[in-house]
Amino acid sequence: MPPARKRPRRYDPAKTRAAALAQLGQVREAVRDLDSEPVRALTARLAASLAEVEHAIARPSGPKPTLTPAEWFLAPGARPTAADVPLADLERRLRDLLAAHPAERLVETGAGVMTLDDFLVTRLVDLTRCADDLTTTVPGLAVGIDRQALAATTRVLADTLALKAPGASTEVRIPPYAVVQCVEGPRHTRGTPPNVVETTPLTWLRLTTGRLPWADALAHAEVSASGERADLSGLLPLLP
Repeated sequence: MPPARKRPRRYDPAKTRAAALAQLGQVREAVRDLDSEPVRALTARLAASLAEVEHAIARPSGPKPTLTPAEWFLAPGARPTAADVPLADLERRLRDLLAAHPAERLVETGAGVMTLDDFLVTRLVDLTRCADDLTTTVPGLAVGIDRQALAATTRVLADTLALKAPGASTEVRIPPYAVVQCVEGPRHTRGTPPNVVETTPLTWLRLTTGRLPWADALAHAEVSASGERADLSGLLPLLP
């Protein structure tokens, strides 16, 4: 008999919506007077990601959810590439959409059916990734990252790893937001696990999205890994 599916993590809709709008506002303000190629490329990708909320609402959906946010990242399906929409217009449209549709509204994402606010959790990953990419790519620019957006991003990416590599031999800690167990092998029952990975939320974002190679993170002490099953290099990145 296969193991029972773990109860999926629940996200507070009010916090998710506030975080999405807050993070979008941070990005918009940071790039308001900038028009370089890197800025255009990154904001166009973000615009396409958020425009998918509109598209998901417009498509006919099934009668019940088929995906959690973590499952969405591992599901096959089309991913947006770029869209030429001013961020101010995008923010207004997103605000209007969220005001018009409840959190439990079912939407068809192209990879499966989800509730609107579970799909919005996946957009938080793109929002925080865009903010960090702008900071690391554009000289002199520092884009703030909303605490709740980073918290949700950290948790959903941790859950995605646990789903990709199920097991309980390795504990991945990303304080103060998430702890998950993953990787097949002997299960520990008490005390400190034999295999432990620990890092910060921002480093976790960069590791899981391919911005930071595992070997570089280890070399610069941005991640600690102890135990023979604590090497996550074969599992990362999680996202393209």
